[in-house]
Amino acid sequence: MNFKPKFPNFRKKVEASFQRQKFMELIHAKLTDVKPGYCEIQIPYHSTLTQQHGFFHAGIISTIADNAAGYAGFSLMEEDSTVLTVEFKLNLMSPGDGDLLIAKAHVLKNGRTLTICRSEVFIRQNGIEKLCAASQTTLIELKNQSDNNQTLFNKE
Repeated sequence: MNFKPKFPNFRKKVEASFQRQKFMELIHAKLTDVKPGYCEIQIPYHSTLTQQHGFFHAGIISTIADNAAGYAGFSLMEEDSTVLTVEFKLNLMSPGDGDLLIAKAHVLKNGRTLTICRSEVFIRQNGIEKLCAASQTTLIELKNQSDNNQTLFNKE
């Protein structure tokens, strides 16, 4: 589908939000592509990101599936909005056995409040990409909320 962003600097907003996620830095994730309704994130192999067999941990796989979906949806939201995941389903189809994880997400439906996205996570090994996981995510757009607001919810 061809989506149109709601404001011209959507990419800078996505990149700035991604940079504020310290967990992405911790797991060495890189935001490699953002287009209206599309996002790609990559994570190079590192032994600290593995489970007991040396494969990428399912938690890492699900993290980039969720984040890629979130930013695919966020790219279509209002300039004064932020995004949260409200539902997430992941199917693991093959082990994360390779040197690079690549999450590619695109918007399926962009609604007024809820956005539905699909992510596919590939593992690259010896230059060949293989589908590792797929997810479907529901996002909520919180309008008139700063994406940089640390007091999004009242913590009383």
